[in-house]
Amino acid sequence: MVNEFRFGITLAMPGSHADWVEKVRRAESLGYDVLSVPDHLGLAAPFPALSLAAEATERITLGTYVLNTPFYNPVLLARDVAALDQFSGGRLELGLGAGYVRAEFEAAGIPMPSPGARVAHLEQTVLTMRKLYSDPDYQPAPVRPEGPSLMIAGSGNRLLGIAAQHADVIALPGAALPKSGPPNAMTPDELAERADYVRGLLGDRRDRVELNLLVWAVGTAAERDAVHERVRAFQPGFTDDRIRTAPGVLVGTPREIADRVRECRDRYGVTYFTMMERDMESFAPVLELLK
Repeated sequence: MVNEFRFGITLAMPGSHADWVEKVRRAESLGYDVLSVPDHLGLAAPFPALSLAAEATERITLGTYVLNTPFYNPVLLARDVAALDQFSGGRLELGLGAGYVRAEFEAAGIPMPSPGARVAHLEQTVLTMRKLYSDPDYQPAPVRPEGPSLMIAGSGNRLLGIAAQHADVIALPGAALPKSGPPNAMTPDELAERADYVRGLLGDRRDRVELNLLVWAVGTAAERDAVHERVRAFQPGFTDDRIRTAPGVLVGTPREIADRVRECRDRYGVTYFTMMERDMESFAPVLELLK
């Protein structure tokens, strides 16, 4: 049964070889379980960054949080994933998402498919990789015959249905996507509804699949206004009333934040939390209380 906490950190800012090595080693030394790289233009490129992280670290799991799957040909992606899994000694956790930033599709010169088509491409990617890896002659071979651990991120019914069938980790983004307009922070009730929905789909897999939550920001009570401003700068569509109650915004003393994390576990079934790079140091005292 999955009942222990895991804590991840997303590292996204590109820099020199030395800077990156220092940063990933610091994440490992602080006790984070997972070091992941997002997939957005202008940030660190996921596969080169994780390859270097694999060389510079010893135990920490390495993840993508998460790939913009419609950008990738499934067969070519399977090759890169298997190679990275092999080179890291099986430490890869592959995170996949359906993509949502229209400006990035436009910048890449890739037509943005409909939401349904993006979700279908994600599903086909998972099925293609599983089929390729099931061939005993496939090269480069992942460490496990079924491939690396799989995270699927999103909140829509169809995507969560796919995640319930295939994923080892289901990442709930903590953001609500309205029919029009930008994303807004999920309220506690909205997150509870999504978590209950996907757990209802898992059936006998319920105790073997982790739920993950992205933490938008961490800070002390004195930093509350600054924390909220940072969240708004990162997600301009988030409104103040929702930021104040968002489960993914953690404000207080380390002990108070630890209690909030336990409340998320008890209410939503979330046991795996991913921090932003800027909060790597500020969350470390909380991590010590929970591990």
